[in-house]
Amino acid sequence: MNNIDIADVSSISLQVIREVESAIVGKTDMIRRVMAACLAGGHILLEDYPGLAKTLLAKSLAAALGLDFKRIQFTPDLLPGDITGSYWFDRQQNCFELRRGPIFTHIVLADEINRASPKTQSALLEAMQELQVTLEGETMRLPEPFIVIATQNPIEYEGTFPLPEAQLDRFLVKLTIGYPSLEDEQEILRRRRERKRDDVPIQKVCDVETLLGMQQAIEQVHVAADVERYISSLVHATRQDRRVLVGSSPRGSLALLKLGRAQAALEGRDYVIPDDIKMYFVPALAHRLILEPDYWMRRQAVDDILRQILEQVPVPVLPKEK
Repeated sequence: MNNIDIADVSSISLQVIREVESAIVGKTDMIRRVMAACLAGGHILLEDYPGLAKTLLAKSLAAALGLDFKRIQFTPDLLPGDITGSYWFDRQQNCFELRRGPIFTHIVLADEINRASPKTQSALLEAMQELQVTLEGETMRLPEPFIVIATQNPIEYEGTFPLPEAQLDRFLVKLTIGYPSLEDEQEILRRRRERKRDDVPIQKVCDVETLLGMQQAIEQVHVAADVERYISSLVHATRQDRRVLVGSSPRGSLALLKLGRAQAALEGRDYVIPDDIKMYFVPALAHRLILEPDYWMRRQAVDDILRQILEQVPVPVLPKEK
């Protein structure tokens, strides 16, 4: 685990990405961003229409990384104990026994997370931030790495409970998959016809120890002071825009720092460049802003505002690497 360097991170990550691409056709850029989020040790919110392979992406990623995977279908009647587990009375032993919930895994898929009540959603808060669960006063650590991949439908609001801002802020990125192109959809059909089965076999590329070593390796990626200033300036600009009621917290700056390092490592670099930050500015901050009421009902308003900020903030010019 301690012998993994940046070149290894890039090589192993590309193998994982290629393996996931065997199941998800034509979405290389999005898969790379998901991989970067895993390297950064963050949680991922997938917001898109039904049937666009959100669940398949999570399962394929877990299989390629060699991580334990659990899926939780969020419904209005789901209880916090269904996620975290609870104590049951064992009559044969005449004592209470802890039955751990599905959250005790490496990657947990919170499917349609906004369909559960706020009380149930809050069961994830401590786990996502502190990497631990408290039951009956007893605190238990979650396995490492621990990554939540949550999905939600952006167009269906009946019977849903919007995620609170405190929970949204705990997601490192919010991503969309999008519809496949005509050629990619035809490729999906061809692969299914030749495979003669619905499920896609995924080869294990990585394991727990290797991924932890990769996460540790990106901590060595250099971030110049000018790049740190650029990150701070971008995030600060979200708080100054008149269209934004509540701008990004410092957690947004830290997200850009982590994702920038992960992207640099993916490309085999041991230093971050401004383009690494630009790539993740919208995915890392779009879910952290609250707009003024006049802009609430405009689709893509947040993304448009962030892209305008990206154009307005001066980009630092870094000295060429020797």
